Amino acid sequence: MSGLTARIRGSSGWPVPGAVLTVTDLTGRQLARATTDSSGLATTEPLPPGTHTAVVTAPGHQPVAQLARISAAGGGRLGEIRLQPEAGAVAMPPPGPWTIDPAHSTVMVTARHLGIAGIRARFAEVGGRLEIAGTFEQSTGYAEIKAATVDTGVTMRDNHLRSTDFLDADHYPLITFAGNGFRRTGGDTWVMPGELALHGRARPVDLAVTYGGFGPDPWGGTRMAFHAETLLHREDFAIDYNAIVRAGIAAVGATVQVELDIELVQGEALPSL
Repeated sequence: MSGLTARIRGSSGWPVPGAVLTVTDLTGRQLARATTDSSGLATTEPLPPGTHTAVVTAPGHQPVAQLARISAAGGGRLGEIRLQPEAGAVAMPPPGPWTIDPAHSTVMVTARHLGIAGIRARFAEVGGRLEIAGTFEQSTGYAEIKAATVDTGVTMRDNHLRSTDFLDADHYPLITFAGNGFRRTGGDTWVMPGELALHGRARPVDLAVTYGGFGPDPWGGTRMAFHAETLLHREDFAIDYNAIVRAGIAAVGATVQVELDIELVQGEALPSL
């Protein structure tokens, strides 16, 4: 037996997965709580008969409160509820393919050196695309980075990073990420889970994404941008170089911070500028 049901959609009519339906009595005591599924449907357990308050919340959207009338059998229906974007929320990009512009995208990694300093490296060549679905949450993405383009500004160190001690770029020339969907965490913040392939190993990785919006460019196209971060553990990808210097301090830290600033052009190919 089900209790109160509601189907939650955004202002554009698409389902809002992960929205929360909370039911309280008229004194404010919580009676039930349910989360919407991928179709936007939320269903609570059976509730006490009478009139209660139902509140729907979702990151990036304004909350909605309604009265809910529950039958003697413990059930009721709110029907379809439309959520509006919260004030200041950034508009979502139009559906379709978007292509990464390498000239306006940056991939930076930071590793600890001797336990006290951060060494930053840039990967100069990144490409890929996003397929924006009708609902942003169902969008997918793919990116690839050429491992040999790592650049710290020191030739000897760059050659060491390309060697078998680290990236082994001759045997594993590409670092790839395949993302599957987005989960909203705030007005313009999301998490994109996916699989990262690096150094011959593939592991699940979550990208924390801040979406910057979209708009026209000076060349007649449309662009969007986002910033993404994640933390990797070298041993997860069999990069176990661990030279020890005096006092027992590791020369290179076990974790690597990754930051991406990505700009994409609407369409399946980059324009000729």
